[in-house]
Amino acid sequence: MAAMTTSMFANTATAASSLMQRSIRASELASSSKLVNLASWQSKPLRAVTQSDGKSGGSRSQGNGAVRATVTAYRDLDSDSNDVSGSQEASTSELLCCPICFQPLIRNGPSGLTQAAIKKSGFSCKGCRRGFTNRGEYLDLTILEGARVYDEDRTSGTELFRSPLVSFVYERGWRQNFARAGFPGPDEEFKMAQEYFKPVQGGVLLDVSCGSGLFTRRFAQSGDYKSVIALDFSENMLRQSNEFIKQDMSLRNSNIALVRADVARLPFASGSIDAVHAGAALHCWPSPAAGMAEISRILKPGGVFVATTFLSPIPIIDFGSKDIRKAIKGAISSSTLRYWEEQELEELCGSCGLVEYSRIRRNQFIMISAKRVEDSEA
Repeated sequence: MAAMTTSMFANTATAASSLMQRSIRASELASSSKLVNLASWQSKPLRAVTQSDGKSGGSRSQGNGAVRATVTAYRDLDSDSNDVSGSQEASTSELLCCPICFQPLIRNGPSGLTQAAIKKSGFSCKGCRRGFTNRGEYLDLTILEGARVYDEDRTSGTELFRSPLVSFVYERGWRQNFARAGFPGPDEEFKMAQEYFKPVQGGVLLDVSCGSGLFTRRFAQSGDYKSVIALDFSENMLRQSNEFIKQDMSLRNSNIALVRADVARLPFASGSIDAVHAGAALHCWPSPAAGMAEISRILKPGGVFVATTFLSPIPIIDFGSKDIRKAIKGAISSSTLRYWEEQELEELCGSCGLVEYSRIRRNQFIMISAKRVEDSEA
């Protein structure tokens, strides 16, 4: 059963490969190979202005390097700036934080968590002397954003979903296969999640591991949230999400923001988010415990977490040995997909300060919900 579930997407991916190749626009291919200049560091306190049009506003060039079609120009915080007027004034972001030190980011641009506002804004951390790049489709708030040499090995599950092919086919056949494991489908899953989120509607919702924006669009279209933040580590998933948003006229003036970040290092202030959704994602995280702890940190007291994932296809027999149990689970799971036991999910929530655990399950499908402990309960 595990082998079947792990490989059931292969035919879909193969069939869609040629379709994807015909659909990729030449401009998208060209944008990944643009060469731009890196601005030099200065000795005084810095702020960063990031632009997606390749213009760096008076910075000195120090050589060429491929930095994905954007430029970060560092400028003196103590000097006057003539390129910002009206609402585009330096301000502290309401929610966004540096992924390194978790201090509030300095924002240069209009306020608001929308694509339109973020595209016109630059973000920087004064303490870490870092600027973070607005790449047009999304704001990159990963620790290694802009790194040209250093990289880290990541799990095969993480790398799988960074693939342009997987991003392209996710809503074109891949996600439909989840029905074989008992997933009721996006529309029904959305309705179920909305029931859990009723106490926090009107606030800010974070759709973590948003993928191609399958649920992001539904949450935004509902009109029930002040802002909907779509977050993923996969650059290609965020690009695909952006494409779907642009194609939907009902989302033309939506309150959606796209952010690239690591679930184990969420770039948001502690206690700032009302609702967090993770659809079909927990089984792919390199460290679910680290991700869950971060979600607990950023949730407001009483904030609600909802997630769906896969349960183990066969019961795990308890032989009284943790090592034996781990070996059995390892044999069932694959290198890209972790199968859960329900008691693991409940324990993980509790270990990270999330209370009032509840669940809905059908076959291998499970939807869980828990909330951040309220101040009066602490």
